Amino acid sequence: MNFPTTPSFNLSGKRALVTGASSGIGLACAIALAEHGAEVTLAARSGDKLREIADRMLAENWSAQVLELDVSDIAATAGAVAKAGPFDILVNSAGLARHSPALETTEEDFDAVANLNVKGAYFLTKAVAEGLVKSGRKGSLINISSQMAHVGGIDRAVYSATKHAVEGFTKSMAIEWGPKGIRINTICPTFIVTPLTKQTFDRPERRKWVEEKIKLGRVGKVEDIMGQVVFLASDASALITGTALMVDGGWTAD
Repeated sequence: MNFPTTPSFNLSGKRALVTGASSGIGLACAIALAEHGAEVTLAARSGDKLREIADRMLAENWSAQVLELDVSDIAATAGAVAKAGPFDILVNSAGLARHSPALETTEEDFDAVANLNVKGAYFLTKAVAEGLVKSGRKGSLINISSQMAHVGGIDRAVYSATKHAVEGFTKSMAIEWGPKGIRINTICPTFIVTPLTKQTFDRPERRKWVEEKIKLGRVGKVEDIMGQVVFLASDASALITGTALMVDGGWTAD
């Protein structure tokens, strides 16, 4: 009798592009992938901060490179990815939130959030997939979405709309690219303590709303995402595509 073999979480030899890597979830994902052997390219608009992070990662004997990138600049992003790629792994953690009651939404805020969270994410994913197809390589593409892609929320009509859109194009891309060996999934965190969520946690009534909705009784930490990104990037998730991985403490269980 032959026992089955557990698939590997080892990412040695894989090249990963992580956007939004200068802080929060993106930084945590970059560290997690590097810890498991990936050659990580850190991407964000802040080059100085990225270089500081890369130096610290290199001191840990991890592989780290820097790519200054504004995901909302579609042409520049496509060119940079084509030049620096191909990448076996994408973690798109670049995102923007401008929260307000729906009746107070401005066109400027809507466009700013949608241009990065939807348009930028779409064409970044496309650019990485193009590199894989041209090189004949398989890959795992991961978009950091949100539990708000599956529910609604107070003051979050615009943000929720953009994350619902990410789920939609992720599923469609999974159908198209599956035969090419390219997997694409989303990770959907609940509220994670990062600079992006500070405006929510600074308001006692909003923090109370969040904590009451999370069944496990605590808000998230970036560490809660790190294992999930390694899982989806690795062979351990080889049969998973077009799926949203909920990391929401039970918020969407209702």
